[in-house]
Amino acid sequence: MKKLRDQVAVASLALVGSIFNLGCERHSASEQYYLIAANIGLPYWKTANSGLQAAAARYGVKAEMRGPYTLDAKAEADELDAMIARHPAGILVSAADPKLMQPEIDKALGAGIPVITMDSDVPDSQRLYFVGTNNLQAGRLGGQRLVQKLNGKGNVVFFTIQGQLNAEERLKGYKDVLADHPGIKVADVFDMHGDSGAAMDKASEYLGRKGADAVSAFVCLEASAGKDIAEAFKRNNVKDKLLVAMDTDQATLDLIKDGTIDSSIAQKPYTMAFFGLKGLDDVHHYPPTEKLTVDFDLESNSPFPSFVDTGVALVDSTNVDSFLKSKPTQ
Repeated sequence: MKKLRDQVAVASLALVGSIFNLGCERHSASEQYYLIAANIGLPYWKTANSGLQAAAARYGVKAEMRGPYTLDAKAEADELDAMIARHPAGILVSAADPKLMQPEIDKALGAGIPVITMDSDVPDSQRLYFVGTNNLQAGRLGGQRLVQKLNGKGNVVFFTIQGQLNAEERLKGYKDVLADHPGIKVADVFDMHGDSGAAMDKASEYLGRKGADAVSAFVCLEASAGKDIAEAFKRNNVKDKLLVAMDTDQATLDLIKDGTIDSSIAQKPYTMAFFGLKGLDDVHHYPPTEKLTVDFDLESNSPFPSFVDTGVALVDSTNVDSFLKSKPTQ
């Protein structure tokens, strides 16, 4: 009897081992995934690429981030079109211009290529789902900081990229909060077109306003402007203005630590890309029974969520050291 039990145990272990091996071997080094974005030289996208590569290493597949090094929405759409022609296992997309990216995303799904959006959504496309920040909540979090620091009054200027959905949602979140505080007024919304140098020049101009037109707070709705506006503060020896940045690149965190930047709204680009590739990998290996072009948002038995919220947090002098310690290697 003992011999029989031993034989059964060995057989069970062998079965578990074979199942485990099948799970490991289902991936192939020939599987290729892409993350398509714009302005990919920014520290934000380097962090996202770290998450992408970590997920690729875990699953034993290949992944590459591609796109223009400037905020060139047309070049980004062209890059997506070129990658569709390669028919990869899946594509992550962050859209600089949703209108340009929508037909390309639908083209990919029509060709049987899974597409998940991250960071900046294209909700009118057939993308499977969106992984990223609740940008309305991000804006509301920043708006609450303004109310707290301005004591209910002052002029605020925003630095944004018009037409990019995530930035527009953040601005709406700020305005939602400020609507209950009429003493805080939106003096201007400046479209920097992805050029942080333009943000520095405009910030210097705003700093010259006096009297009733004086600007009390500067708010960044995207990642690159914070450090350049901070430089304008330093050049003009400004100590009495509020600067709320976006994201957690090294320069921004250092400027929070030295007090030039009051705070920043932190996202999780590493998590977005990691989870996004994980989702694409799952669709590639376990595709839904329906065509990928089905509107899964309307399916009560959809295998996909509509939105995966990766979280948002406020970074200030009280917790900046924790963020500095936890930054992923790029």
